[in-house]
Amino acid sequence: MTLNFNDFQKQDVKFDIDQLQKAYKEILNIKGFTGVEGISNFGAISLTQIPGDPDSIRGNKARGVYWTKPDSSGKEAIRDQMIDEAAYSEFIEDYKNTYFKEVFDVLSTKYKLGRVRVLLKEPRSTLSWHRDPEPRLHIPIITNPGSIMVIDNVAKHMPADGSVWITNNTKYHNAFNGGEENRIHLVACVLDYKFN
Repeated sequence: MTLNFNDFQKQDVKFDIDQLQKAYKEILNIKGFTGVEGISNFGAISLTQIPGDPDSIRGNKARGVYWTKPDSSGKEAIRDQMIDEAAYSEFIEDYKNTYFKEVFDVLSTKYKLGRVRVLLKEPRSTLSWHRDPEPRLHIPIITNPGSIMVIDNVAKHMPADGSVWITNNTKYHNAFNGGEENRIHLVACVLDYKFN
């Protein structure tokens, strides 16, 4: 079996980790994490929305469509609802005075972005085994050695050092936080990125 580390691609852009962590604290003072009803250990703070539509970031729209294999049959099932990622172009006014706005502006010159969110993975928890419609851009803000992402059969820790990663979330994957503190990543849907 060949391990494919190509599904984790470090980008040629980097941000100031101290400023990222400061911006995270600032947005927590403005708004706490919201989850999806019936889903524990997951939280999101949306940084972008559909212009003029605050409902575009509520409820299941904080998560979006994905496919999973929920039982031993191996049969794929669809969850949540399709989202027009390209429509999420407005940076939310409440966060415009944080470093995240600068990060968004830089990333927007390099990639076609969909939703941009700060995602929480609580300690000792995992996501389901699932796949998404598009790749994801990750900037780890707070992490620990036990926070691992698995794509197919390859596990990787992405350090919180200001680096930007694009992960192939179109393949089956999950993320787990085996540490004792929250795992916080800035995560953006990337609409124009192709893996080799």
